[in-house]
Amino acid sequence: MSYESMNWDKLGFDYIKTDLRYLSNWRDGAWQEGTLTEDNVLHISEGSTALHYGQQCFEGLKAYRCKDGSINLFRPDQNAMRMQRSCARLLMPHVSTEDFIEACKKVVLANERFIPPYGTGGALYLRPFVIGVGDNIGVRTAPEFIFSIFCLPVGAYFKGGLKPNNFKISSFDRAAANGTGAAKVGGNYAASLLPGSQAKKLNFADCIYLDPLTHTKIEEVGSANFFAITHENVFVTPKSPSVLPGITRLSLIELAKTRLNLEVVEGDVFIDRLSDFKEAGACGTAAVITPIGGIDYNDNLHVFFSQEEVGPITLKLYNELTGVQSGDIEAPEGWIVKV
Repeated sequence: MSYESMNWDKLGFDYIKTDLRYLSNWRDGAWQEGTLTEDNVLHISEGSTALHYGQQCFEGLKAYRCKDGSINLFRPDQNAMRMQRSCARLLMPHVSTEDFIEACKKVVLANERFIPPYGTGGALYLRPFVIGVGDNIGVRTAPEFIFSIFCLPVGAYFKGGLKPNNFKISSFDRAAANGTGAAKVGGNYAASLLPGSQAKKLNFADCIYLDPLTHTKIEEVGSANFFAITHENVFVTPKSPSVLPGITRLSLIELAKTRLNLEVVEGDVFIDRLSDFKEAGACGTAAVITPIGGIDYNDNLHVFFSQEEVGPITLKLYNELTGVQSGDIEAPEGWIVKV
């Protein structure tokens, strides 16, 4: 799709080649000075650890066009720190928070014409990643690494906008109990492809994973974190060593406390206690918030607030978060980086 033919109001979540991407190589114990390049093809050794042993991690964040024409990057420091934790888990050199944010800014400015206009609901999605490369064959950390960031304009992750979707509990595990669940690594997503595909074939938006040890507690939605609202208006989200610490999840926790004055609990969400909740949702950078209309477990569909309308608290959280991101609502200190 070319820039000239883009319909800003109908953007999905699909790859679009933009003008420039950031590229830096790690050799001889240090990151080399990064550059912007038009080439969207990586040239790597056939022995790269990223190809054979999954030594790679990635991030996702967005830049937003504001009403006054300025550009907001949403909480890039949190993405930088999460990538550092992922790199540490996979024995890869980390990128400093300062260098990470500076590289994000360069990519946004170099592709500014691809930022969807204010009011369209779209954003410029940035995908930073670190991969192990270089000539190698043994199971060991790579001799060289690549840090890169590319971007693309996106609209809604789930088609149809903000409306309830149904999800199905999976019998598969997303990650092992003491594995890489808390790191944003590709292997976790590779493991989700089959169960996600099975759920979609049955007309569900995606699947939901239970904890790998007991299979009694909700941990994550296929590509997002889970949250729910109790009948007493308590915001609840799962807490587990194998749950990815999402930036959207973290932001919703803070907004629920400070803006909506809700009690927040990070803890167990038992699959046989769904009746404790009146609303539920999936949250993540790509999807922002997707209301959950119902959850299918053992061929029984438990319906929350409605399968047609968004619950009132979920809607308030969505409006507050997107208002902060787009600059329409004052952001908590440190959340917005101007490009």
